[in-house]
Amino acid sequence: MNIQFRCPPELADILPRPYPAKRGHPAWLKRMAATAPSADVHGEIRTVKQCPPFVDAMGFGFIVPLVTDIHVDRGSFTWDWEIGPSTVGGYTRSPLSFHLGEQLAGAPIADGENAAIKFTNYWTIETPPGCALLVTHPFNREELPFRTLTGLVDTDRYKGGCIQFPALWRDADYVGVLERGMPIAQCVPVARDALNLEFGELTGDAAKDFMATMDAVNAEPGTYRRRFRVGKPSAG
Repeated sequence: MNIQFRCPPELADILPRPYPAKRGHPAWLKRMAATAPSADVHGEIRTVKQCPPFVDAMGFGFIVPLVTDIHVDRGSFTWDWEIGPSTVGGYTRSPLSFHLGEQLAGAPIADGENAAIKFTNYWTIETPPGCALLVTHPFNREELPFRTLTGLVDTDRYKGGCIQFPALWRDADYVGVLERGMPIAQCVPVARDALNLEFGELTGDAAKDFMATMDAVNAEPGTYRRRFRVGKPSAG
């Protein structure tokens, strides 16, 4: 699947580029032990590092990184981000902006009158015809002090503008730096096809397949990885 990214010429050598999520597994996952002691089972138990669906989700689609360092001090955001004159008309010069709290009024995600932050993205993204882009918080990345909101964008048609990434700030006491290149959104291309949901009962061959599959999975750890997991292609 070809996905086309474009940015203003004056930013081509400045912006960090989106990258396949498979290349960006966090350090904590790499350091994580494959097993951990559990008092409940009186022995070792496998951690999520050995759960292919958990890990594969984190490596699916692509990541859009933060464009520059942003310094945070208990709700105050500052940055040093200087870019030259625009060659393609007006676009925001700020790497971060805000949504007023009132724009979330009535939604469960609202936090009183507190504003939501909005990360600026300077790349246009074009997906193939019939393919939209699901934009969301980086999967299983609960250590991030924000939570990117989820949206679906028809990027096969909306290919001349930039998608911005609103997020809820989760840690009012956070003091530190959001570093250039950190993941701010995970994007997954999805086919815009109608769903046809079919229902049935586990009988006949389906029942045999169910019993054989569950027996195999329960008999030996790693059965899903060895027999059912599909190798993920590398991305360019």
